[in-house]
Amino acid sequence: MSTVHLTSSDGTFNFTQSDDDYSILQAALRNQLPFPYECNAGGCGSCRFIPMSGEYETLMDSPPGLSKRDIRKGMQLACQTRATSNMELKVRADEECRPSIVPRLRTATLESCQTITHDIVAIGLRTATAAQFLPGQYAILTNGEGVRRCYSMSNTPNEDGAWEFQIKRVPGGAFSDGILDPIVGDSYTIDGPYGMAFLRTDSNRDILCVAGGSGLSPMVSIIRGVAAEMRDSSPQVHLFYGGRTPRDVAGNKLTELLGLDSLDRLCVTSVISEPEDATSLGWDGEIGFVHESVERNFSVSVTDMEIYFAGPPAMTEALQRLLMIDLQVPFDQIHFDRFF
Repeated sequence: MSTVHLTSSDGTFNFTQSDDDYSILQAALRNQLPFPYECNAGGCGSCRFIPMSGEYETLMDSPPGLSKRDIRKGMQLACQTRATSNMELKVRADEECRPSIVPRLRTATLESCQTITHDIVAIGLRTATAAQFLPGQYAILTNGEGVRRCYSMSNTPNEDGAWEFQIKRVPGGAFSDGILDPIVGDSYTIDGPYGMAFLRTDSNRDILCVAGGSGLSPMVSIIRGVAAEMRDSSPQVHLFYGGRTPRDVAGNKLTELLGLDSLDRLCVTSVISEPEDATSLGWDGEIGFVHESVERNFSVSVTDMEIYFAGPPAMTEALQRLLMIDLQVPFDQIHFDRFF
């Protein structure tokens, strides 16, 4: 157990990193501190800090979230660093990152598995305590071999301890290869919730959700969160889901597979980027990149919408350029977590 003294723009804080904390970042968030972060996996660089004193170990060699300039300045990533003695560090605090729901560790049991597309599976886990999170947030799953991965929940918070995830298979993936051949009853650890791209229930704007690959999972959670809050003034929700071929977006059966086909105020648009043989497969949806489809359909009205998106880096970067630069959507209406 180590005590960490944090100096930030918001003042100074002392917090304890316990033996159960994987990293300095998780210890800080469990103490409800405004420590900046996004991906929790070493990719985005948001949790950079400067160690001032004390000993620590790094958990990832050459994390992509640290630039050469960061390294020259002696910076480390809090999500990939663990204190091995009492420490003092300096960071630029971000009040938006102060968790409203404290992330915690839970033991979970695998209960169900359902195929969504040829390489995405929906799994159901159960914990003994309530599933506490905000629609759109993610958790860190650890399997029996100790492999850790970040995945977004696809369901909504509940008292039954039900956690649902949609996981995309990565060829050779240490976690996803195993989860696509699951054994009911297997044990996992859930650490969460994390993330700032959660449903803003205080907004009455229409909602645009854009997803690619397993980025579908948090968008489904957000849509289900809207449905749970259904009222006379509920917003119209538009979901754009992009993939390479019809089988990557579940053909024309996406809403049925996701259990969203009964929502009256939901409009789903599937988009494929490789149209070869699409017609012979019965494809009658849009063709192109998903951000191009968004621009074709909403270039005028998108500035009046609340926007959520998740997916591969190329897709999220294209959407950022489109929304922030080309269409000049107000930044506080755009919600995403950077994953690499």
